[in-house]
Amino acid sequence: MTMRLSVVMIAKNAADLLAECVASVHWADEIILLDSGSTDNTVELAQSLGVKVYSHTDWQGYGPQRQRAQSYATGDYVLMIDTDERVTPELEQSLRQVLASPQPGAVYSIARQNYFLGRFMRHSGWYPDRVIRLYERERFQYNDNLVHESLDCRDAPVIELSGDLRHLTCRDFASFQQKQLAYATAWAQERHQKGKRVTLAGIFGHTLGAFVKTLLIRGGVLDGAQGWLLAVVNAQYTFNKYTGLWALNRGYSESEKA
Repeated sequence: MTMRLSVVMIAKNAADLLAECVASVHWADEIILLDSGSTDNTVELAQSLGVKVYSHTDWQGYGPQRQRAQSYATGDYVLMIDTDERVTPELEQSLRQVLASPQPGAVYSIARQNYFLGRFMRHSGWYPDRVIRLYERERFQYNDNLVHESLDCRDAPVIELSGDLRHLTCRDFASFQQKQLAYATAWAQERHQKGKRVTLAGIFGHTLGAFVKTLLIRGGVLDGAQGWLLAVVNAQYTFNKYTGLWALNRGYSESEKA
């Protein structure tokens, strides 16, 4: 018997992205969207497209929000995606094959094609960029991370699917930078709460390492101008993360002395 599939996503102000995303998964048994307080017409558009819409504006981080979104699903399997992602026809066929004959207890990874300023990257650590997104609803869920959340799948077998998930990561550089800064701030806060510390030398080392890793180790130079720019962006993102953590560390130490 074919398993039922729930496509689950979280969103805020995603009206410009939603229609194409929903169209790529229209064949699923249900599509769930958990809105976190959109001020555009995301909710109304989703409802008009047949999506089951719920709202939860008490933002606790990406991991907890995905857990809440999954709680509304009723399918045997969950496909967790974002509104800026699209399921390709080849990936759809892979998903259908799994649902027709799944391996109990396994989770499934999907290759993402990440879009960066007019180009789907082929190197730079941005492809195949495998992410675990298909899993049994009653067996697995996301962890509690504020950012860079992932599925808590423990020692489950991971099966790679054919086909890509197209990710419109960066269509506009300014908005992409704003998102990166927000991620860096949340990352620093989360690490500080866990007692992590960093030195000024560590900030420099991590920043330089991010640049070299993207450009040379992960082949960013093969992605042309976008590869070079992405190496700079990744270095800046890393710098923002660790300077944020350093600032929180310093503030915490000073408050202890007071």
